[in-house]
Amino acid sequence: MEEQRRLAEANNHTASWRKFGPYLTERQWGTVREDYSADGNAWDFITHEMARSYAYRWGEEGIAGLSDDKQRLCFAIGLWNGADEQLKERLFGLTNGQGNHGEDVKEQYYYLDSTPTHSYMKMLYKYPQQAFPYEKLIAENGRRTRLEPEYELLDTGIFDESRYFDVFIEYAKAGPDDILVRITAHNRGPEAAILHVLPQLWFRNTWAWGNDDRRPELRQVAAGVVQATHWELGQYQLYNDQEPELLFCENETNTSLLGRQPAGESYFKDGINDFLVGGRQKAVNPARMGTKAAAHYVFTTAPGEAQVVRLRLSQPVHDTPFANFDELFAARQHEAEVFYDCVQEGVADPDARNVQRQAFAGMLWSKQFYYYDVSQWLDGDPAWPAPKERQKGRNSSWRHLHNADIISMPDKWEYPWYAAWDLAFHCLPLAMVDASFAKQQLRLLTQDGYLHPNGQMPAYEWKFEDVNAPVHAWATWRVYQMDRKLNGGNGDTPFLEAVFQKLVMTFTWWVNRKDHDERNIFEGGFLGMDNIGVFDRSAPLPTGGKIEQSDGTSWMAMFALNLMRMALELAKTNPVYQEMASKFFEHFLHIAYAMTRGGGGDFNLWDEEDQFYYDVLHTPDDSRSRLRIRSMVGLIPLFAVEVIEDELLNAMPQFTARAQWLIENRPHLVGQVSRWQELGTGTHRHLLSLMRRSRLKSVLARMLDETEFLSDHGIRSLSRYHLEHPYEYQAEEASFKVTYVPGEAESDMFGGNSNWRGPVWFPVNYLIIESLQRFYAYYGDTFTVEYPTGSGQQHNLKEIADALAERLARLLLKDATGKRPAFGNSALLQHDPHFKNYLLFHEFFHGDDGRGLGASHQTGWTGLVVRLLQQRTQE
Repeated sequence: MEEQRRLAEANNHTASWRKFGPYLTERQWGTVREDYSADGNAWDFITHEMARSYAYRWGEEGIAGLSDDKQRLCFAIGLWNGADEQLKERLFGLTNGQGNHGEDVKEQYYYLDSTPTHSYMKMLYKYPQQAFPYEKLIAENGRRTRLEPEYELLDTGIFDESRYFDVFIEYAKAGPDDILVRITAHNRGPEAAILHVLPQLWFRNTWAWGNDDRRPELRQVAAGVVQATHWELGQYQLYNDQEPELLFCENETNTSLLGRQPAGESYFKDGINDFLVGGRQKAVNPARMGTKAAAHYVFTTAPGEAQVVRLRLSQPVHDTPFANFDELFAARQHEAEVFYDCVQEGVADPDARNVQRQAFAGMLWSKQFYYYDVSQWLDGDPAWPAPKERQKGRNSSWRHLHNADIISMPDKWEYPWYAAWDLAFHCLPLAMVDASFAKQQLRLLTQDGYLHPNGQMPAYEWKFEDVNAPVHAWATWRVYQMDRKLNGGNGDTPFLEAVFQKLVMTFTWWVNRKDHDERNIFEGGFLGMDNIGVFDRSAPLPTGGKIEQSDGTSWMAMFALNLMRMALELAKTNPVYQEMASKFFEHFLHIAYAMTRGGGGDFNLWDEEDQFYYDVLHTPDDSRSRLRIRSMVGLIPLFAVEVIEDELLNAMPQFTARAQWLIENRPHLVGQVSRWQELGTGTHRHLLSLMRRSRLKSVLARMLDETEFLSDHGIRSLSRYHLEHPYEYQAEEASFKVTYVPGEAESDMFGGNSNWRGPVWFPVNYLIIESLQRFYAYYGDTFTVEYPTGSGQQHNLKEIADALAERLARLLLKDATGKRPAFGNSALLQHDPHFKNYLLFHEFFHGDDGRGLGASHQTGWTGLVVRLLQQRTQE
């Protein structure tokens, strides 16, 4: 296959097929990197309104953007309907303070296709023909409270009577440095409408900061042709079909407008906008040169008709750049079909294939060049005043961090920065289409410039020292296994070993920093679950003291098992790793003991009365009390489970001898975990788990109860029991309360843009399913439970895992009536032929009706649906 050949050439460094890709972000404004304010208020330092006039320091944004892998030369589209007061050059959304549930993109766009090398890509942007309702969206969301739903673009009526353009943007590579672009704008409305299409080419501003004053150049060299010259990239030509008017300005801050520096004589970044929308003839350079350029196409399009714009960005010079344009596009589209026919082999249902294909597209479109040098950011640039206020502020203890790489983002508008635990989940779907890139991503966060010298993994740019759930080892092992299977049983041992060595440092950091009393009970804090508890677990508690976390401790038990399993794999070729495997085996036993028998009474995280795991509040007077909230915190102990073949143990004499010594001499430790010594019924396997058989049955009984955790669409993050039985904690001066909330957050604990108090989240549901599969690999059909609880129907754990996977997949698939639960009650999304087959991949889903909520393009971890759909069809 041609795409496989391109991947091989890219991986072997014989052709740089990944050099150009969708590496622009969709929001650079409002990010920490661009914030040079005195008070650290990133949302206000550069706003959406200011963005068209402000030259960024660390990255570039655009609609359907493309750039090279160091984001020097950038391409994206601009649009104008003649009614808006500004060009549509970037996606609009609300800031954290404007949205009634936090930051929120207010646009309608879809990623439709992409190959791993980006040899073919397709995206859809829906552009209204009337003035975009910026002020209406701001005002209405500002009026609404947290108890009300968000006011979305669809709610404004802007798409009524189909008065919009469907703008499809496609890319096809003729070579690594030869990219074809096709923009097709369909008038879906009932009347003829005007549309200005402005393909834009520009250089990221690297010259204005006092570090390197070399300036690249864009220049018109022929009718419809822009030549781009850069000292590193060389020369590229942008060929524009139909010889449109070319407009030039500089990618420079409009200092006259923004007042950040004295105004100089220049054609500023907003010059093209001001020329077209404002009628300012002097806003663009009549010499037709600069560092930003646009081709200006104007169409009047009849109802139901479409206009096509063709371009070619190429380093090779072409005398007839559009001679074979359509043939090349057709070839790349066909090659994409062939590639995904192989990936989706066995997925027969057309709707499931469509969902899976768009999920892959979202994963691949969500790559971003992420550039952030914390030391430079803290100290400031030579040409600008030093930001002295920040020297002891945000991220000041992360001076070592220097990132300049292509990284998988959670959502390039709402979360245009990597997050450690999000990235780990991303790598499983990515490994299905590009295992090399998935491995590179996992390796990246453990390298110098990312991993802190003390071993901590960076969380995200708003606060690198926050703590995410330690799932990196799990993802590394799973990707290694997937890659090994794809390569006929040959595992990438150097990759596994490199990541393992660094993760040992991270494990040690956890042990030294998050086990305050050295009792193997961990206080991880935030752990990515925002407001799941009654308190902000990353802040000083109103009661004083600390929370001994069921989830933090369980994540560490899982971490220990993951590292043990990785060490056993490495020991196949290097016996010294048996000793490391023994270390993590023993550490797991100590954690298991601490959780269930470590101190007796209320010290234990396992509650014998409720038969469930809870966090424990440890106050300064040395008293402890369980926080009896039935939440995902009590289900995460399921994840600490590993099944090992007896054959492997027989090949590890040193490890096996140490395990036997512990069994004989530390029976109190071994007695708290599953029956390690006993082979599974009818198998040659050993089981390591936090949950013995009786505890597993008790936890599953609650988890599979439809009045508690089990919804039609997966496992809720908080039991529905708390709808009528809210949990309350009475402190000396205040009362704290947790209530089941199936939809958007009612708490502002973390800004309101996340909610773990009821909705369904894909990543933890995926881990539940995978854990049940591992338990089944040991127990087989000898272990059954009621599903659903109270139904009288007994099922084995594989059947339950499959059923949960089906419930999750149904969120995005059409039901018998043609509706998708994730689309909610929107008639437009459910029934309109130009909406109903385009997918959004939401951050989380309503715990009762399955509506998609939160960030709308978080293909990252909701993209795990591709794994569920693949498994669903392979039964």
